[in-house]
Amino acid sequence: MWLYGKIANARNALYEKGLFKSFSLGAPAISIGNITAGGTGKTPLVAFVAEILAERGEKVCILTRGYGRENANQRVLVSDGEKILADVRAGGDEPLELANKLPGKAIIIVADANRVAAANWARDEFGVTAFVLDDAFQHRRAKRDLDIVTIDATNPFGGGKNFLREPLENLKRAGAIVITCANLIENIESLIAQIAKYNSDCPIFTVENKIADLIELENVHAKAQSSQRPKTEDQRPFLAFCALGNPDNFFEQLKQEGFNLVSTKKFSDHHFYTQKDIANLEGTAKQTGAEMFVTTGKDAVKLKDLSFELPCYIAMSEIIFDDEKKLRDLIAEARTK
Repeated sequence: MWLYGKIANARNALYEKGLFKSFSLGAPAISIGNITAGGTGKTPLVAFVAEILAERGEKVCILTRGYGRENANQRVLVSDGEKILADVRAGGDEPLELANKLPGKAIIIVADANRVAAANWARDEFGVTAFVLDDAFQHRRAKRDLDIVTIDATNPFGGGKNFLREPLENLKRAGAIVITCANLIENIESLIAQIAKYNSDCPIFTVENKIADLIELENVHAKAQSSQRPKTEDQRPFLAFCALGNPDNFFEQLKQEGFNLVSTKKFSDHHFYTQKDIANLEGTAKQTGAEMFVTTGKDAVKLKDLSFELPCYIAMSEIIFDDEKKLRDLIAEARTK
């Protein structure tokens, strides 16, 4: 993908020379992005940053492209901060997942490829005072006050389908780097040292993933406060499935936390499930002896209208920072620029 990097560098040069223009969004803006294609664990960090800004009294809007939705050129108001207003096909799976994570917190979610136009609309329509840009490290048309770049510890520099979107030297633009899934590799210090070579002045944070709860699919959609959670210690057999950019991280996390996985199934990122997919999963479960399914919050929003013979549980994850206070301080500083 060397040609991709050459094109990215040429485009970046045009912005740096002022031949391409960046536009202010009219309010503080924090970008969460990455330098590789594929999943790097951005969505939990987007939610984290939005919540911090909301806690500080900001009227927050998350701007996202909404990959995988039916009409990428249409502006869709996914959430008005109180209610979810779009379905998953119109809004996209990650925006719907964010809307489920952030109910009633006055956080607006808009799916639009044109972040600048969407920001202007959101300010006029809702009085937005702060923006979080989802997957926007390469979207230089929108000015931002802090660029946070996520790097997946298990595949930091791309490979296979997860190629580099631009050369690693461009990490020099980052204001903060967050290494996700740090608990899934052995030598995190070595990776930190490698990344620091490209931006020695940038703070580097590490994040561990943890499964905070396990909720039945029907209770997730009913917004229930409790569920009959199975205990992983009893070693009942699970079939895990997901449609993520890096599905192996999810499966490895489950294994680390004691789940008895007798089978796993990967679907392509942003895959929309059908009842036939569920029938196939049920067939695999019978063949392998699985008694339950487990999947992710991103997948849950695409399973709402499908039926399961076996119980299907959603692994609700949380992220744990090595220095959360320092990251919070960076976000607060960006808010006042």
